[in-house]
Amino acid sequence: MRRILSGILAAVVVAGSVALTGCGGASSDKVTLKVYNWGDYIGEDVIQKFEDKFNINVVYDIFPTNEEMYVKLKAGGSDYDVAIPSDYMIKKMIKEGLVKKINLNNIPNYKYIEEKFKNLSFDPNNEYSVPYMWGTVGIIYNKTMVKEPVDSWNILWDKKYDKQIFMLDSQRDSIAVALKKLGYSLNTKNKDELEKAKNELIKQKDIVQAYVGDEVKDKMIMGEGALAVVWSGDAVYMKSQNKDLDYVIPKEGSNLWFDSMVIPSTAKHQKEAEEFINFMCDTEIALENTNYIGYSTPQTEAKKKLDPALLKDIAAYPTDEQIKDCEVFVDLDASIKDYDKIWTEITSK
Repeated sequence: MRRILSGILAAVVVAGSVALTGCGGASSDKVTLKVYNWGDYIGEDVIQKFEDKFNINVVYDIFPTNEEMYVKLKAGGSDYDVAIPSDYMIKKMIKEGLVKKINLNNIPNYKYIEEKFKNLSFDPNNEYSVPYMWGTVGIIYNKTMVKEPVDSWNILWDKKYDKQIFMLDSQRDSIAVALKKLGYSLNTKNKDELEKAKNELIKQKDIVQAYVGDEVKDKMIMGEGALAVVWSGDAVYMKSQNKDLDYVIPKEGSNLWFDSMVIPSTAKHQKEAEEFINFMCDTEIALENTNYIGYSTPQTEAKKKLDPALLKDIAAYPTDEQIKDCEVFVDLDASIKDYDKIWTEITSK
């Protein structure tokens, strides 16, 4: 999810770094910090720089979805010190006591986080999370294959693009597309609205080439499809690789999302975890991360150093007007079972 393929190399490099440290006679009293993050979601050299600066070893593991991360932390068998989940999952983890409060006095670089990314609904008092990246979900399309204006989710149901459409292999995101197309909230718990969204996705399925994850990037870059639902940072990367691609946030609205750093309740090294979070908020490190992975930073000073053309790109930094109809996912509580049920029905058809 959400990350460019080259990040895979970063994971390999990080793993190699940790392994070399272990084999190279690291002192036994050296702290090992365990970090749990999305795949392909950190600058290539950032972990090494942190290890060198603080004389701390880092074990860096990745997860593919919020739900998988949640299950692992909920099970209690892990002892991660830092994790980077998304908005609605942070709310759920706070409610269930799965994260610790963060002492912002130990995060002096928090002053660089833009005010609009503070006091968000999932952590209204900024007690448990520090913003890392943010973005939207939208449509990327190939301008040589799609000649008409692209401004609505409706185009993903146009039979003219039979087998040229990619949908996300993501329950929450794909159901959200259908809900917004129908004019409903992407956080609805209304069973009638969910039933209509299910029927829309089943009706669309015959013209969908595939439900995909990270592989959508290569497919769109290579011109294997005309339209695809994607996360904004991936769109930035795809556009950089193929100038025929463009990105829109449909007029019906979409998902506005935030990924933030938290300290799981099972963490053993809170002091070092806060050092890591502060390090990630450093201007040069935040700049390195956002330049490498392609997603949007909430760090004000790093943003000032970005390519001015990128700041004008709706895929990277949409205006408040462009996201006025977007919604942030919320925790659905027991209603998530309704989403599970209809996703199973959609994918089994």
